[in-house]
Amino acid sequence: MHFSLIRALLGLLLMIFSVTMLIPIAFALYFGEQTLFAFFASFVITAATGAALWLPPHMSTGQLRARDGFLITSLFWLVLSAFGALPLLLAEQLAMSTTDAIFEAISGLTTTGATVITGLEHLPKSLLYYRQQLQWLGGIGIIVIAIAILPMLGIGGMQLYRAETPGPMKDNKLTPRITGTAKILFTIYVLMTVACGVCYWLAGMSPFDALTHSFSTIAIGGFSTYDASMAHFDSNAILWIGIVFMLLAGVNFGLHYFVFRDRNPLLYWRDPELKFFYATIFVSIICVVLMLFYARSNVLPVQAGPTAEHAPSVLLIDGASGTNADKFNVISHGAFQVVSLATTTGFASTDYTAWPAVVPVYMFYLAFMGACAGSTGGGMKAIRVLLIAKQGYRELLRLIHPNAVIPLKVGSRPVSERVVSAVWSFFAIYMMVFFILFLAVLATGIDFFTAFSAVGATINNLGPGLGEVAYNYASLPSATKWILCLSMLLGRLEVFTLLVLLTPAFWRK
Repeated sequence: MHFSLIRALLGLLLMIFSVTMLIPIAFALYFGEQTLFAFFASFVITAATGAALWLPPHMSTGQLRARDGFLITSLFWLVLSAFGALPLLLAEQLAMSTTDAIFEAISGLTTTGATVITGLEHLPKSLLYYRQQLQWLGGIGIIVIAIAILPMLGIGGMQLYRAETPGPMKDNKLTPRITGTAKILFTIYVLMTVACGVCYWLAGMSPFDALTHSFSTIAIGGFSTYDASMAHFDSNAILWIGIVFMLLAGVNFGLHYFVFRDRNPLLYWRDPELKFFYATIFVSIICVVLMLFYARSNVLPVQAGPTAEHAPSVLLIDGASGTNADKFNVISHGAFQVVSLATTTGFASTDYTAWPAVVPVYMFYLAFMGACAGSTGGGMKAIRVLLIAKQGYRELLRLIHPNAVIPLKVGSRPVSERVVSAVWSFFAIYMMVFFILFLAVLATGIDFFTAFSAVGATINNLGPGLGEVAYNYASLPSATKWILCLSMLLGRLEVFTLLVLLTPAFWRK
């Protein structure tokens, strides 16, 4: 273990993170807000701590290896979450407990989007911007680690992408090529954010709302500056812009890189994971929209969602056929909510929990798959679900032809048995962790349905759940929030990355 180098990297990371706090400081100065002290104090503490960690060993030399990568990846979110919570904790306008501040910071940086804050419309703009910035920074961090580090570490079968990453990682060392990879990915990330923000602005958002919502859209985070989320804008144009950019952000950014490098959009069509991901969403949109129209035509009762003062407005199902505009409204909301939950973004355009019960539960299950590997999305990732489905079909064929040699392929590429085994191991551990966390939340006194959805929403980095956590997590006990913090981190760190640190073998020389 190269502890001196790891310490220096964390120090450098904290100093860079402290610089990002200058932007909300500028917002506080411009709008004359009382949050100035909270952000300035947080900036000083974060920068000073980073400098203290970086200065003594920064001249150290050496090469980081795979084992160091596990520790750096885990510390990336643990350390930033702790320091990211400082402005939220120090801001008098929020009056947040330590538990709530850390919960909100972890939720932001992991791009989960679960919140404990209500009355967002009344908060200072500097705080609203800071929450969105947390998600945006977490999003680019996720991309760099997912593209440049996780394939090399072999997390849950992600070595499948090892030969196709923008910065080729042919050995088990963290090489300087990661720097070049990060720069290219950051450029693509910024360009997508700018394009999304401009489109939101042209569709009617204010410049501030367009900026902040572009952050959470591209990061697939789901934080909003309004309690009603996207329902606040009451605009189908904004919903379809959100759909387009959520679908783009759910794509493997390594694939975006190759399209950008080769100037060849046809590469999207050749990617089997992307085709599977988009096909699943397209079929799901059709199913959800048909169920909504069926509910309208049969005058099915609307399910009562949990009472919440700041819940988005319900898209009424009144049994009337309505005008063409009304039908398009149903299609827009249905498509938006499918994409939002399937990509684990977590925006709400309406109170979808009040739709016929099968619809929100079906959409919630989509979050377990999540977006593509190498994207800002959560969940198990589409490539793993695709491999599990292909492996299941191969086993069916083996029952019919026991002696047949049936290779498993993704597109035209054969997949090694080691990768298949890693994917199944990931799935098994993922579900085991889910049920352990589910039991732990139940033990804190939470009802079954809320506990199930809260753990599912956090481990998949979705954010909003069902039941009592459909809108926010403020009412949950502190013990429950700490369990869900662990759930968010496990989900974002692909489970194995954090669990491997708990094994004695990891720390042996």
